[in-house]
Amino acid sequence: MKLRTFFSSCMAMAVLALAAPLFQSCGIYSFSGTSIQPDVNTVTINYFEYKALRVNPTLSNDLTEALKDQFQRLTRLEQVDMDGDLEIVGEITGYDVRATAVTADEVAAQNRLTVTVKIYFTNRKYPEDDFEKSFSAYADYDSMQSLDAVEATLCEDIIDTLIEDIFNATVANW
Repeated sequence: MKLRTFFSSCMAMAVLALAAPLFQSCGIYSFSGTSIQPDVNTVTINYFEYKALRVNPTLSNDLTEALKDQFQRLTRLEQVDMDGDLEIVGEITGYDVRATAVTADEVAAQNRLTVTVKIYFTNRKYPEDDFEKSFSAYADYDSMQSLDAVEATLCEDIIDTLIEDIFNATVANW
């Protein structure tokens, strides 16, 4: 019985090893979940302009660098300063704090920090993929804490969510 399981495992691994080059050779799909056409080789990720009323002085840079890192880690695309096959232009349009839970005394028990980003995506090789879309992410925190005390941690979580959503919308077609 153990020998049969061993051979089944070996057979499954052999099939995967033989099939992997077939999926790779088409050039469109990858194991990272991207679907980039084989003739798309470069990406330009512009600095995210800050247009929200409430100010976070590091958010534009943090968001821009996180998106660049994601593309470098998960795609084969070369990052160029201008005129990439793909281009992402973004602006932070919202940075808001609102109460989400109120106590019986009508006092906020929990607050929510929400960041909204507008993305303009251009695919110079396949213009039918171009889009303009807003993405939003939030993180909640206890109202007994000041925003200053938790802002850095909240922004890290929010940036992670936004980057995943933007990446999926631009090169994973999700």
